[in-house]
Amino acid sequence: MCMWGTGRFALTLVTAAVAAAAQADEHPKALFGDLHVHTRYSFDAYLFGTQTTPDDAYRFAKGESMSHSAGFDIQLERPLDFFAVTDHAFYLGMFSAWQDLSHPDADNPEVRKCADADTIEERSSSFRDCFDILDEVGRAEDSRTAWQAIQDAAKRHNDPGNFTTFIAYEYTSSDEENEGNLHRNVFYRGEEAPPLPFSRLDSRNPEDLWAWMDNLRDESGIDAIAIPHNSNGSGGNMFELEKYEGGPLDADYAEQRMRNEPLVEVTQIKGTSDTHPFLSLNDEWADFEIMPYHVASWVRSKPQGSYVREAWMNGLALERDEGFNPYRFGVIGSTDTHNSGDTLDEDRFVGKLGKLDNPAYRRGAVPAGESEAGDSTYINNYFRTWSASGLAGVWAPENTRDAIFDALRRKETFATSGPRIKARLMAANTGEGGIGDDAAQWVMDNGVVQGADLIAGDGSPAFLAWAMADPVGTPLQRLQIIKGWVDDGRTHEKVFDVACSDGLEVDPATHSCPDNEAEVDLEDCSITEGLGAAELRTVWTDPEYDPRQSAFYYVRVLENPTCRWSTWDALRAGVDPRSGVAATIQERAWTSPIWVGQASE
Repeated sequence: MCMWGTGRFALTLVTAAVAAAAQADEHPKALFGDLHVHTRYSFDAYLFGTQTTPDDAYRFAKGESMSHSAGFDIQLERPLDFFAVTDHAFYLGMFSAWQDLSHPDADNPEVRKCADADTIEERSSSFRDCFDILDEVGRAEDSRTAWQAIQDAAKRHNDPGNFTTFIAYEYTSSDEENEGNLHRNVFYRGEEAPPLPFSRLDSRNPEDLWAWMDNLRDESGIDAIAIPHNSNGSGGNMFELEKYEGGPLDADYAEQRMRNEPLVEVTQIKGTSDTHPFLSLNDEWADFEIMPYHVASWVRSKPQGSYVREAWMNGLALERDEGFNPYRFGVIGSTDTHNSGDTLDEDRFVGKLGKLDNPAYRRGAVPAGESEAGDSTYINNYFRTWSASGLAGVWAPENTRDAIFDALRRKETFATSGPRIKARLMAANTGEGGIGDDAAQWVMDNGVVQGADLIAGDGSPAFLAWAMADPVGTPLQRLQIIKGWVDDGRTHEKVFDVACSDGLEVDPATHSCPDNEAEVDLEDCSITEGLGAAELRTVWTDPEYDPRQSAFYYVRVLENPTCRWSTWDALRAGVDPRSGVAATIQERAWTSPIWVGQASE
């Protein structure tokens, strides 16, 4: 396998994944899943009132209804293809174990205060105190019991060819100084897993997690990948330009990170981490579901070092200047629900925190006194900045653990903000003979797919960009390719609309589609009928291509606008949408990039 730039990244693992893809079906399937779900075994989900188990979560993912802690049932409109329970590793299962009255600590009055908390007030006031109790009397055997139950549930519900599960957990780390989010979910390839997960109680340093994963792989043959999430709430720490404990990044750091973290979760309930309007000043679509705070905090998160597109550009700069790139990752989406499952619909969004953000007024989108005439007071929390997102998409030949895990590792992935939009990107060098009459087929026959590298040719590569709307969702409005590159010692980015709906054409001067005039009626959330596309596809070449520049390209596709979940809440409450909160949303999908550059010497 020929790679450019730092051609040493996990060659054995990457080559094996590519070989598996080459032997697979030439027409892989788009599969959708949620790889970030918390049940009663997570300390916070339990305190939020969640009583449902991993078995409940998997049955929900397969289409069954499930009881929500606030007293109603939730159900997916369609089953998912794959799913993982990712409960927090630290204090795993300890709170839920206290419900058992035969537990050795059941008679401790402080334990009972935590275990029996029921109202929002009781749960909120006891949150910090309960951590202190866990530090005093928490038992490792309770975590082992919960970890085994999580593994057993994944094994029971895995159904090769129909529904895939992964044994997984969340490593919930943070920056020591300001609690900037450094959370990762860890996924195991098969049915073998360590006796206990590596948690923040072992180390907050993600580099220690990667070393632990390397050791498991080398000593026990247990392969795993980690997927960071909520970089938007990391305070600039997720993609910083030095190591966790200080000191410059180096090639060993880059290789270890990419070996263990080939992907990033780019969208979820706590916001989208693609880019930020402060970082992408010329991207009119950048201000999308921005959660501006640290996780579980009112502290503002620094945009620099917190968003994916900037990290990709910084990676190119490091590659040019230092010969290594620690940020050559792909993307997925998932929910981070703490309700054991999420409906993934704007009009049926119920938050993520069990009783803590239900009913609707607790999410801050409608007045707290909605049932009391004349009271228009809002609860002032940051839940209103959250999003009814997201989904992980993979292109895989079959719905099995091996096939999906291989797709995750080779980054043949995409993310959506909730709808089941299919998104695909391929690229091929054109060569002296051109690409023939059927350009799309030529690229498919000769190109690489999202997540891969393409060695630069003399002329612009031909990019095949394609998206298909959710068949029960909203039509597509525009298909875009986003480019990032390094030139003159600076990073640059540009958004190109490459296909428009409704017979409209891209303006060659602005590289933008005209507005298709699709609108939303905020009185009833109805949308303009007859506008938008079920599918958008094009073969595109970069009009500003320079073969001397290293660059990345990825697809972003946007639907027509629809009502945001907060507007649906307001509509049902009979009030106007809250000012200062977006009334509509343009759901979207993003692919992993293709990196184009010179071959390594």
